[in-house]
Amino acid sequence: MDPLISRRALNRATLDRQLLLRRAALPVAEVVERLGGLQAQTPHTWYTGLWNRIEGFDPASASGLLESRALVRIALQRSTIHLVSARDCLAMRPLVQGVTERMTRTTFGRRLAGVDLDELAATGRALLSERPMTFAELGRALAERWPGNDPHALGQGVRWLVPLAQVPPRGLWGKSGPIAHAPADTWLGGPEVPAMTAAELVTRYLAAFGPATVKDVQTWSGLTRLAEVVEGLDLVRFRDEEGRTHYDLPDAPRPGEDVPAPVRLMYDFDNLFLSYADRSRVITERGRAALGGFIGTNIVPRLVLVDGFAAGDWTVARARGVSTLTLHRWWPIARLEEAEAEARRLLEFLAPGDTHQVAVLDGPSMGPA
Repeated sequence: MDPLISRRALNRATLDRQLLLRRAALPVAEVVERLGGLQAQTPHTWYTGLWNRIEGFDPASASGLLESRALVRIALQRSTIHLVSARDCLAMRPLVQGVTERMTRTTFGRRLAGVDLDELAATGRALLSERPMTFAELGRALAERWPGNDPHALGQGVRWLVPLAQVPPRGLWGKSGPIAHAPADTWLGGPEVPAMTAAELVTRYLAAFGPATVKDVQTWSGLTRLAEVVEGLDLVRFRDEEGRTHYDLPDAPRPGEDVPAPVRLMYDFDNLFLSYADRSRVITERGRAALGGFIGTNIVPRLVLVDGFAAGDWTVARARGVSTLTLHRWWPIARLEEAEAEARRLLEFLAPGDTHQVAVLDGPSMGPA
């Protein structure tokens, strides 16, 4: 029988690989690759994700890598925008291309009826190679060739058929810009990169998120039918407290469940919470109940980890040069002073020129409807 791995042991292994037990003194690009990318559909909140993981993190360093095209924001896992290295972008996108195709066909397939997809891809690529465009601009340009079709669907068709990078100034630290796109291969340039295999992707996932189940890998990637891939790899196996099989790399670190875990204030789309079919390794049943008020809203909570598990959420408000970070504790926590100190450090990062205040309120920031 496979050895048992407890929920706390899963928690500590995950935090260790996600660089959340201690900040790492590593270059930004190396951290981004080590994490398998960061979900980055918002233009700036992912900077907090790097701040949580890199000792002395300077946001200008990540912004500069985005501007120099060493990093890129592009639809990858689950067809959502991720921040990845140029190399990982070119290697991963062919493998997860089918995920974007499946989602686009489901939503826009009927509205693309009668459109030659090869011609749509070629036309869209040519337009975006001339200059980056927003999807609204692209749709209007494509509608001149296909006047009977929905411009929005035409633009989304190109997003499916042609890997598109979101280009700066969108995503740069302290700046903003339109959500404009360019073909990823022409934007990034450089030598060709071989497409990643499913086995390589699974291995990268386990290095960043393991131990994990097959369903966990599929949830993160958006790919299906990975059981055979996982079973074909040289992996160790564990069973969790519910009897599910977890796989891991043989030499991957798995610290003891009693290793201390510092307070961390996580950003809204952190992959720590989005990369598992079962999130109980970081969000307990009690925590899921506290999150009930966010269901059905467009607000994604920014969670507070205490002893490795979600125990609250946090919000920031800014007015007249004063930035206030409010810790919404879901229940009394023993390490409140540590949480307040981390909140002050985060304010120094987010709003260095402001006066800073930290407040504490009881209950989630979004209560039950």
